Amino acid sequence: MKAIILAAGMGSRLKTITNNKPKALVEINGITMLETVISNLKTQGVKKFLVNIHHFGDKIIEYLNINNNFGVDIRISDERELLLDTGGAILHAKKFIEGTEPVLIHNVDIISDFSLIDLLSYHREQNCLATLCVRKRDSQRGLLFNNANRLIGWTNLSKNKYKWVDNPSTDYKLLAYSGVYLINPEFAKKINQKLKFSIIDTWLDLAKNNNISGFIDYSNTWFDLGTIEKINEAENKLNINRDKIS
Repeated sequence: MKAIILAAGMGSRLKTITNNKPKALVEINGITMLETVISNLKTQGVKKFLVNIHHFGDKIIEYLNINNNFGVDIRISDERELLLDTGGAILHAKKFIEGTEPVLIHNVDIISDFSLIDLLSYHREQNCLATLCVRKRDSQRGLLFNNANRLIGWTNLSKNKYKWVDNPSTDYKLLAYSGVYLINPEFAKKINQKLKFSIIDTWLDLAKNNNISGFIDYSNTWFDLGTIEKINEAENKLNINRDKIS
């Protein structure tokens, strides 16, 4: 199976930590975000990776070379000249996505013990073009699904802002995106936007004529590492969990 790790972000919310390194190389309990994601997916059967780069991209290339790509096939999607956002990154990786099997997309700043087998099974059973891994957690921004878990909209509650696939609705489930999703190979070919754009707009656009569904992840571990405070929280909780196991 193949996976794309989105590692091109500026990491601006991490303040001084990313002044001299990319977000992907920020460490959590001594292990970089990038290595953490690669190791997790490698143990779940992913053998081919594509990592997109922008901010201090040369350091990511050097880091992977030094570590012999952690024993897997890793290719680079170079966005150093222009950061393409979460949607443009997928379009730019169109050739890598080609094939017969679904491709996993994973944000580099997410730690999760989601089950790839369960996600893949759901994706195939529901015959989805894309399956978005979501969780029931507090968030001001969320994805909106109908009773069949099909995507029907997006909201930013703090701004009372909504975007809909079709007509507005009051009958929906609000779930928070977890930074992981699966796509079929034809997903990139169906994208109508160009160059730099948000993947959320793509999901909403494609959901008009395709099955974009939500897979609810109930796993115990999930951390967004986007801020220093969240990194500290993750380090503390992960250490506590290790102490309990030992």
